[in-house]
This record gives sequence, structure tokens and C-alpha cells, in this order.
Amino acid sequence: MQREKVVGSANQITAALKESRGDSTGGELDASTLKTAFDQFDNQFDKQNGGFGRAQKFPTPHNLLFLLRYWKRSGEPKALEMVEKTLQAMHGGGMYDHVGFGFHRYSTEPTWHVPHFEKMLYDQAMLALAYLEAYQATGKEDYAKTAREIFTYVSRDMTSPAGGFYSAEDADSEGEEGKFYLWTESEIRKILPKSDADLFVKAFGIETGGNFTDPFGKAQRGANILRRPKSIKDLAVELKLSEPELQTRLEAARQKLFTAREQRVHPGKDDKILTDWNGLMIAAFATGAQVLDEPKYAETARRSVDFIFRNLRSRDGHLLHRYREGQATIKAQADDYAFLVWGLIELYEATFDVKYLQSALDLNSDLIKHFWDTKNGGFYFTADDDEPLLVRQREVSDNAIPSGNSVAMLNLLRLNRITANPDLEQKAATISRTFAGEAKQAPSEHAELMAGLDFGIGPSYEVVIAGNSQSNDTKAMLRALRKQFVPNKVVILKPTELKDAEITRLAEFTKYQNSRDGKATAYVCLNYNCKMPTTEIYKMLELLQ
Repeated sequence: MQREKVVGSANQITAALKESRGDSTGGELDASTLKTAFDQFDNQFDKQNGGFGRAQKFPTPHNLLFLLRYWKRSGEPKALEMVEKTLQAMHGGGMYDHVGFGFHRYSTEPTWHVPHFEKMLYDQAMLALAYLEAYQATGKEDYAKTAREIFTYVSRDMTSPAGGFYSAEDADSEGEEGKFYLWTESEIRKILPKSDADLFVKAFGIETGGNFTDPFGKAQRGANILRRPKSIKDLAVELKLSEPELQTRLEAARQKLFTAREQRVHPGKDDKILTDWNGLMIAAFATGAQVLDEPKYAETARRSVDFIFRNLRSRDGHLLHRYREGQATIKAQADDYAFLVWGLIELYEATFDVKYLQSALDLNSDLIKHFWDTKNGGFYFTADDDEPLLVRQREVSDNAIPSGNSVAMLNLLRLNRITANPDLEQKAATISRTFAGEAKQAPSEHAELMAGLDFGIGPSYEVVIAGNSQSNDTKAMLRALRKQFVPNKVVILKPTELKDAEITRLAEFTKYQNSRDGKATAYVCLNYNCKMPTTEIYKMLELLQ
């Protein structure tokens, strides 16, 4: 009977989220708001070049994450087309570092050709998530490959020996923007054998006179930014090569150019370690561990979490925002808490180590205690015990990164689904209600909030896998689940090799969800209404459709 009470309460809160009304100027956020957001993105979309707008273009991958969810919900093909066109254009253009990997900060013009060469940690994190989800949605290996390359770059160049992630790499070296990344044709031909040089020059649009003009309109004599005028598939057809052969030859050439480039003067590195941006990168690596079935990515995420808990907490246990050269300073802001909680939830689902789920719940409680606006709802950007301000701001619109309130809303919903604590979902409903007026005016400027609304409206699933954590059938079930694009779900593992699995302390409803006949068993629940358990992978996946 206790279980029935929990379910009833949670379902009532879900209904409240669906019907939540905004302030006196706002109406309500519902499925029609999601449609309006899609329509706005459709109107802003650059059909020729991908991305949104007609001048400078920023990656804004949270927009793509929303569009993937809208495609999943509605089946609208244009939503997926916008995502794929943009991801392919960004990766094919000068926005991407084709030699050392990773994305530059933004494109200075509409075609993604000429970037501002700075590299930001948050862009690597959010773009990795976008490419991973596109891979789940389409099964196209190119997207998985790009995510792996981003992780290679961050692990190699943006990770401190102690495990925290650095903030950025500068655009300039030796006083010139982009100098580290630019090539002349003669440089390439000195490094590569003639046949490989001919291939590379063709594949990456290298011109004898140079193809690069800086953002101020100044052409640099013979300088080239690498970009791909044609896809690998089209180029292979033109050159009458198989795609694998072409890829192999280009990769061998890339490695030689990378080795040569390492001898250049590198751009400066911003070696601050920021809690909020590390939280985003933790989320990306942990998601990569799941989607790509790569445990080393989870280990990288673990090391960053360990670094933060070891170095970016005050004596009273509160988070701090900034670390550099042994000094941690500045009280954490709402984004620090929200983004780190996001990373911890993903790391729990990657490893099923309950300590990460417990840490997510503890930090979420601190966020509510010190940042919640008890009068109007939503989270202030600064804590109640921070230095007093004339006005404490609440932010919900996205910028280069998602807003803290929007990420927190989705965290609250996911933590509620894991723990069946209706108070968390009630807080999420309040955020939706509080910011309805603002978000309804321009939902495309609140893409992350729309992702939270999409989860809240549902369908959203709780999937409990009861099985031996080390057994092949449990691993196979998890692997199959993680390959699917089902963003509105939480996944809980109940390890049957333990007599008293710790997860039942935080997710009490899993207490009686046991394996059948000693096999890995999936319990697929929709808003806590569970279908019959199954030991068959295909049946589990059917229940998620």
C-alpha cells in the first residue's frame, strides 16, 4: 500500500507540471510551447549552411539537444534535418580542428569556415553531448567518431594531471590569431609524401594562395584553414577509393601533421578549473562512457569529480567556483551546483556507483536550501549567504551554455524519477510555472527549459535492471538500452549479487524488483506504472517505444 501512495503522489505532481500556469503575464507551458519553439528554430535555420542566423554563428548545442527531443516526440523530420545539417557543417568547416580535434568558439561568418580560434571547455562538453545523441538517434558512426575525437582533445590538452578540466585555449600564438592552426601548401608538401600531400590538399580545400581571411578582412599570404569541401563519401567516389582506404590514408597524414604542429608555439592555456564547466564535461564523458561503451571515459569523469570534492569545497562543505595554482576561491553559484549535479547523475548511470547519486542528491539539497526563491520560485544565481547584492538575479534564458534554472529543473525531474520523492518534482513544476511568462514569449531562447518541459510532459520512463552487475546478460541489456535514443528516462541498476543493494536505500521502490530465474531482468515503468518484467532485450526495447 505504501508503494501505491508514492505512485499516486508522483502522478499528481506530473499532472501539475503538464498544466502548470505561469505568472499573470504568461499563460502556461505545455506541448504547444514545444511546437512554438520548433517553429521559431525552423524560421531561424540557415538551410544552406546549417546553424541559426545569418551572420556570426555560435554552436549553441543545447538548441540541437532540444530539437532531437522534439523529433523524438513528434516525428517531425525537419527537426532532425536541422540537427544533422548543423552538426555536419560545423565538423566539416574551419570551426573544427581537423588536425588536433576539438571545436573553436564560434564562426565569424555564416559558412562555418573562419572561426574565432579560441577553444572553450563548455563547447567541447555540450557538443560532445550533441554528437552522442545524434549517434543514438541515427546510428551514424561519423557522429560517434566526432565525440571520441572531442574526448581525445580534452583528455590530451585540457585535463590537469590531478584530474580537473582546464577552461580554455587562447586564439592567439606569437601575437597572431589562428597562427597555430593555419597551414601553407608548401608546409604540407614538406611533411607528407607527394601522393599523400595531393590527397590531403584536395580533401581539405588547400589553396596555393591561401583560403584564409581573418575576421577583419585581412588575407594572410598563403595561409589555409583546414576544412572539408566534400564529405568523405563523395570524395571517395570522386577518387575511386573505398571509404575505409580514404579514411586510413587521411588519418595517417593527419598524425604526421599533428606531430609537426606540436613543434609550433602553442596558444596560451587558461588553466583555471571551474566547477560549472567541469560539471558539463563530467556529464559529457559519463554519457560517452554509456553510449560508446567505453569505461575509460567514466574514469576520466570520476577523476574530475574527485578533484572538485577534494579541492573545491569549503570547510563547511559548500562548493567553491574557481581553482587555480592551489587556490580555490569564490563561493559557488547556481550553475556550479546545477551542472555538477547533472554530471553526477550521468556518472551514476555510467557506473551505478551509488555514492555519485548520493552526492547529486546532497548537492541538489544544498542548491534548494541556499538558492531557492521562497517567494516566487526558481533559483537565484547567488546563494543566500553570499555577499549581499542590491538585486539577486534569477536567470532562465540560455546563452553560450544552458541556464542553471533549466538544468536544475531537469535534474529535479530525473532525481524524482530515481527516488520517487514528489517534493523534487513539485520544485520542477514550480520552475516551469515561475518562468512560463518569459519562456512563452521566446521559447527558442529557452531550449534547455524546453528539454525539461519535454521530460515533464512525458512519456518519461524509469528503467530498473535487476541482475548481477558483472554478468554478460546484465551488460548486454545495458548496452542495448544505451544505444537507443530515449532521452526521457532514468536507469537504475539493482545488483543482485549483493544481499542488501545500497540503491534500495535511495530508491525504495526497487526493493521488490528482483531478477527472474537468475537472469538480468528489466522493469520498464512509465511514471511509476511498471509493465511486466522481462528478461528479453527486444521486449524491453519494445516497452520503451
